[in-house]
Amino acid sequence: MAAALQKHCVFSLRAEQSETLDLLSDRAGSTSRSRKDFVFVINPKGANGRTGREWKKLLPYVRSRLGQQYNVHESFTSGPSHAVNITREAIREGADAVIAVGGDGTLHEVVNGFFWAGKPVCELDKGSNCVTTLGLIPLGTGSDFARTYGWKNDPHEATERIAKGLSSKIDIGFITGSGGEHHYFINVADIHLSAKAGYYSSTYKTFGNLCYVLGALRAFIGHHNLDLKIKVDEKDWKVYDKVTALCIGNGKFFGGGMKIVPNADPSSGNMEVVILQDFKWYDFVFKLYKLYNGSHLSEPNVESKSLKSIEVAVVEGEGDIYVQSDGEHLGFLPMKCSILPGVIDFFV
Repeated sequence: MAAALQKHCVFSLRAEQSETLDLLSDRAGSTSRSRKDFVFVINPKGANGRTGREWKKLLPYVRSRLGQQYNVHESFTSGPSHAVNITREAIREGADAVIAVGGDGTLHEVVNGFFWAGKPVCELDKGSNCVTTLGLIPLGTGSDFARTYGWKNDPHEATERIAKGLSSKIDIGFITGSGGEHHYFINVADIHLSAKAGYYSSTYKTFGNLCYVLGALRAFIGHHNLDLKIKVDEKDWKVYDKVTALCIGNGKFFGGGMKIVPNADPSSGNMEVVILQDFKWYDFVFKLYKLYNGSHLSEPNVESKSLKSIEVAVVEGEGDIYVQSDGEHLGFLPMKCSILPGVIDFFV
């Protein structure tokens, strides 16, 4: 397995793209040997380039605040999935922490980089005693996972959290897609209308948070509530009529601040699932405020439950149903999702 991982990691981060590969050589010096290595993964094009600009302003503060205790390494992504590869390489080289700098998309990729072939990367090479801590500096279009902790979108406060070094074990969602592929998510996975809206909103990123509204409006065009069959915790299948959207929460928020899974807790060891049935377009207009403050659970056509695993599939004869996680399009049903309890250490 380690050999396969090494072969895969011949994506070879270039020196001009990342300093991650310098970790081992840095440790050769007596000064840096006693300090931990923190790798900051930055999407410079995030939020229409704002992430890169804000990171340049923040970096002097990061170095002054952390530089006495830690070796600060920058790694800039150059395209989709690059953050996954950077993270895997950093963990394999012994990074003590990998910090996502950007929005939920960058965080999603970094989280996926913590795993390979269904197992944590750390355990593949170094055994279960290896720990690389995940961190977050929110600097992107959306920072919904940070909202679960009540954090402000303030990079200086985020740097202070990292400097304090306090961490907590958090859960990660694990998805097996229709083709058997593996995906991981830290925040929310969702199905049908909301996933389709997320897919379309990605085409409107230049509009900032307005992209979520525009994506939802486009998703409503031609939308039909459909019957889905659902299996919870390996029990019998059950058909749910006229499903509008199904949201699986490790975190509480998605879509730019919508409190869609209000009972979710990333440290609970469970996922919270919310199923919206037979919603019309006007329900979203008149009940939108409930979706943002989390009071929609009181609606008669909304069901919420806590579980360890869930399988969702189309009823025979239905069409393609969109699936996404952390705002990233994954494909279509069927899918199976389970929780990996306490699998990552996270700076809190």
